[in-house]
Amino acid sequence: MDEKRTILVVDDDRSIAELLRDFLEHDGFRVVLAHDAAQAWTEFQSNRVDAVILDIMMPGENGFDFCRRVRKDSQVPILFLSARGADVDKIRGLTLGGDDYIVKSASPGEIVARVKAVLRRTSQPLTGRGKMLDYGRLQLDLYTREVFVDGMSISLTPKEYELLRLFAEHPRQVFTYEQLLSKFWEGIGDKHTIRVHLSRLREKIEIDPEKPQLLTNVWGVGYRFEGA
Repeated sequence: MDEKRTILVVDDDRSIAELLRDFLEHDGFRVVLAHDAAQAWTEFQSNRVDAVILDIMMPGENGFDFCRRVRKDSQVPILFLSARGADVDKIRGLTLGGDDYIVKSASPGEIVARVKAVLRRTSQPLTGRGKMLDYGRLQLDLYTREVFVDGMSISLTPKEYELLRLFAEHPRQVFTYEQLLSKFWEGIGDKHTIRVHLSRLREKIEIDPEKPQLLTNVWGVGYRFEGA
């Protein structure tokens, strides 16, 4: 039997945390609860966590701060959960390395679906064991999921890696905003969501992120990977 995937749910509202636990466990997940950042950090270090559902507004260290701490050593998928749907919060969360941003008005069933979508994206089967995509200064090892720029390994979030892999496997193909939202965000989100992730990705792979040579804009349509 496959080992259950573990979801760490961090929310100071115990009723919400317990409701999410019930829905996630019903779908076969193992769930660990935490009600503040200190407890969350203890649980994160004590368990093999496959994804984190993270409330933003908590007493003491907030969700953004906790995300920064996690991202120093781990690329585990993080889904922000917030009572606020403001674009500024969404952009901040995604910029810090979050993989999704969910407003608390979403139903528990929708939240579970978003967790499943993130996990699908970060565990896609490889197209070829040990296959290397080589574009000169940029290389992707599809077996180890490592990315190298000028021979140096760089750290990407799961979402950033899957975005880059899609582009790198289809050089010169234009991907529209709608296609990217459908594939990576279940059709939920807007152009700002995509722009934030592509901006972060460019900062890691481009010589000059302000004048990208690898991931270029097709104005009004979407993006294209130019390769070497």
